[in-house]
Amino acid sequence: MTGEQDDFSHLDRAGRATASLARSPRLTVNIAIAGSILLAWFILGAMAIRGAESRLPGAGAPGDLILRHLPQLPLPDVLDRFFGLCLTPAPLDGGGAQFLALIAMWFLMAVATMLLSAAPMIRTYCEIADTARIKGEPVAHPLILAAGYLCTWLVASAGFATLTLAVHSFASSARLLDPVSGFAAAAALLVAGLYQFNNLKQACLTKCRNPFATLFSNWSAEPGRIFRLGLEQGLWCLGCCWALMLVMFAVGAMNVFWMALIGLFTLIEKQTTGRLPTRVAGAILLVWAVALLVISA
Repeated sequence: MTGEQDDFSHLDRAGRATASLARSPRLTVNIAIAGSILLAWFILGAMAIRGAESRLPGAGAPGDLILRHLPQLPLPDVLDRFFGLCLTPAPLDGGGAQFLALIAMWFLMAVATMLLSAAPMIRTYCEIADTARIKGEPVAHPLILAAGYLCTWLVASAGFATLTLAVHSFASSARLLDPVSGFAAAAALLVAGLYQFNNLKQACLTKCRNPFATLFSNWSAEPGRIFRLGLEQGLWCLGCCWALMLVMFAVGAMNVFWMALIGLFTLIEKQTTGRLPTRVAGAILLVWAVALLVISA
């Protein structure tokens, strides 16, 4: 756009800021992604503090000692209700609300740990879109791609929520989000460790490391097709990382320190070449699983 179409001098400050965002899809998506990640960490951190304070000192999860010394943040009643549903000692009768709360919790974990590693993919899309826009071609907003990506993780969150309720039914954990112990924890670590050496993991990781080919070969100006492209990229990411999320069962689903570690490892794994980081992580998880099996025997 040129000339009078770019003249927003008649608008107030807020109007000019909004118009600038509308003309800059890349800035809009960067703000949206950063805001989503920060909000997810804020809610999960507040939830972890409440969980640590509600546990007995002798039954604490890793990191509880640090969390107990952090101040509680004033939050809306709806979040306190959400925390209560997730931190309850046992599954509620007819717990549809609790199941939805667990889906929301796992989705927040996915946003906090996985969305940052998807930023290079979204940036690549923005670069292709900028080139198309310079040529005068129509483009779909990058937030549509991000929405498709997050939709995949929302569906996956429903699966993790179901698994949380199932694991609680068979494992001797005091509360839904407390770490499981014994064979249940060893099984989660064993699956996560073995999957690091799986060819499917490597195939998905290759797709995540090289998004340009997929985005360019499937380029479209139709929002529906870009949304499906986001779903596809989300599936590749899920194929890389679903097993790592199982580690949260062994350390506690509300362990923000392990969340941060998994998020950092995922980012490093997708930005590096070769299999060394993946295999080292797999070896550590397998040794950890064997140690738990020996202790539990």
